Amino acid sequence: MVPSSSINKVITCKAAVAWGAGEELVMEEVEVAPPQPHEIRLKVVCSSLCRSDLSAWETQAIFPRIFGHEASGIVESVGEGVTEFKDGDHVLTVFTGECMNCRQCKSNKSNVCSVLGLERRGLMHSDQKTRFSIKGKPVYHYCAVSSFSEYTVVHSGCAVKVDPLAPLEKICLLSCGVSAGLGAAWNVADVSRGSTVVIFGLGTLGLSVAQGAKLRGAARVIGVDINPEKALKAKDFGVDEFLNPEDFNEPIPQVIKKITDGGADYCFECVGDTGTVTTALQSCCDGWGLTVTLGVPKAKPEIAAHYGLLLTGRTLKGSMFGGWRPKSDLPSLVDKYLNKEIRVDEFITHNLPFEDINKAFHLMREGKCLRCVIHMPNQL
Repeated sequence: MVPSSSINKVITCKAAVAWGAGEELVMEEVEVAPPQPHEIRLKVVCSSLCRSDLSAWETQAIFPRIFGHEASGIVESVGEGVTEFKDGDHVLTVFTGECMNCRQCKSNKSNVCSVLGLERRGLMHSDQKTRFSIKGKPVYHYCAVSSFSEYTVVHSGCAVKVDPLAPLEKICLLSCGVSAGLGAAWNVADVSRGSTVVIFGLGTLGLSVAQGAKLRGAARVIGVDINPEKALKAKDFGVDEFLNPEDFNEPIPQVIKKITDGGADYCFECVGDTGTVTTALQSCCDGWGLTVTLGVPKAKPEIAAHYGLLLTGRTLKGSMFGGWRPKSDLPSLVDKYLNKEIRVDEFITHNLPFEDINKAFHLMREGKCLRCVIHMPNQL
């Protein structure tokens, strides 16, 4: 831990700072302010690279910025009014929080907190300011987490206390991608036993959906991806059949309808492409076919679909973090991992030291990894 003399003081540490869209991250000395009321400051232990980080780095315009949101850490200090956490607690960060008090949180019908929801402006929820700076100039946050830094500050509603026996270098994946996929299958779609499931996109998100569908008893899981190298890994996570759209002379929805007697019971869009949302909806069966979209599109956010697809009984649903209420539900997922009920370790294809973080971005951009876990250096 940090010496007690640093409590309530600015910490200077290393962070991987993005100075422009698509530019290599630069290791910089940044100042991290102490936590304000209802905030906590964390020593980041591990942070895995999520495709959302990559997409935002390539396309967004808010810079300089510290990306990273899928992370685990240890509480270094707490701000005024924080009673849930103390220094030394092990936590997961979450990109969408849970205040427990707003209409959404109290409804028991939603996990989209209206107070601590997805933050898009690079600022803290509480005061619309940053906690990072370089030589007095602000450095912006990402998803109110910014875990590509040795230390970060998050709202206490955007952190989840976890069992200290859980390995932080593994469970960091549960703070976004793996949980989002499992929850899409379990909470949003509620996949039924004996059903047919089609998954578009076989990265971490799609393979987590496959795992969740199989655990729910899906009889047939079909994976769709244009990267043939993903076929073998997909089989390991329960995908029974692999389809590459480039191998067929007809649209993939027609292929799927032929081999499923009219369409799938459930389709999941895990690419982050609105055209694929339409394709997934077309691949569902009439009457009860359900398409769930999980991906975050980099461009063309509007979805186009013929009204007849909905008129004949299909349903299109969105999924934010798999429907999980982060503070209420994530501890149970960590328990499932510890009890070997769900697989997490197998998603980790690379472990990299912090100084090699740019390699992680290149690997994901080239489709050569599932999850790269970035390990922060040891600190006294």
